Amino acid sequence: MSTLREKILTTATNLFQTQGINSTGVDTIVAVAGTTKMTLYKHFHSKEELILEVLKQSHQDFQSWLSEKLTSTKKPSDKLQKLFVFIEEWVTSPDFIGMGFIKASAEFPNEASPVHQLSSEQSRQFRQYISSLASEAGIKDANGLALQLSLLFEGAVQAEQMKRGSGAIKYAKKAAKILIDGALTP
Repeated sequence: MSTLREKILTTATNLFQTQGINSTGVDTIVAVAGTTKMTLYKHFHSKEELILEVLKQSHQDFQSWLSEKLTSTKKPSDKLQKLFVFIEEWVTSPDFIGMGFIKASAEFPNEASPVHQLSSEQSRQFRQYISSLASEAGIKDANGLALQLSLLFEGAVQAEQMKRGSGAIKYAKKAAKILIDGALTP
């Protein structure tokens, strides 16, 4: 990836997360990135294409980070238990700016929108990731547990996006432990 393309992508990511997607115009992105519209459109044919690329990169970065954190845990049931420990670490870090697919789905509520569709798909992929962890741990209703845990995750992240330090993630972690312990009990 070219350095300039990367700079535009990083700038757009930061601006979209801190100012909102619809509130951030192309003029602002190029000004902050120190480039021109022509250069931006050379790398991204439209603002929508840039938004989609930002969402893809953000989701991939989060999934890679979480997967890497969980690789140190060998026992499948422990991976489930540690899931919210690591999510809490992420949410409470000073660099936390929210989850792209949650913000994007709120800004693009029309289900026909490619941005909304990608956001929905990323939510489904995360739920599937949790389901695979649950299956590895021997949970009978892995999809049901994954839905419950993803609801806790998305709700807590949304609450923390709205008000940092709300404590939502701590309570979500406690609720997740109860759900996981109940699902692991034969």
